[in-house]
Amino acid sequence: MPIELLSPELARAEHLIREIPGYPQPGILFRDITPLLADGQAFGATVAALIEPFAGEFDVIAGVEARGFLLASAAAIAAGTGVVPVRKAGKLPQPAAAIDYALEYGTATIEMHADLEAGTRVLLIDDVLATGGTVAAALELLERLGYPVCGTAVLFEIDGLGGRERIGHHPLHTVFGS
Repeated sequence: MPIELLSPELARAEHLIREIPGYPQPGILFRDITPLLADGQAFGATVAALIEPFAGEFDVIAGVEARGFLLASAAAIAAGTGVVPVRKAGKLPQPAAAIDYALEYGTATIEMHADLEAGTRVLLIDDVLATGGTVAAALELLERLGYPVCGTAVLFEIDGLGGRERIGHHPLHTVFGS
């Protein structure tokens, strides 16, 4: 969303996000949301904006490790729902399902428990949509476990990396511009 269309609270929140070139490796532009998380008013406005388009459509929020956990937890509290972690491999005591996927700078595996009733409607939250590998893998994992996904919400999307195409038919909401 272009900054001129953002509310004053969201415009201020977006300005709190730092860009760090070359992290975690050369050629990557990392967006550090730590200052945003530390500002209660800006963080609250951002969380409200993440879930607003999907109000009433989900029963629980899933967050992708690690920054997605922070956003999803706050969003779940704001929405009055629970939160479900989508974890990196080896972090859960009894994962029900796992999936391998490619990142823009390597490969990874994510896992989930199957603690929800089949048919539980899920909103997936992560911090960024880049190549779409992590989000696409999380969507596939949720659906494999029998949880319909009403949509995905991210802080920002990095244009030109194909992430939107990779997640297919799933509705995508971004709070800030790329």
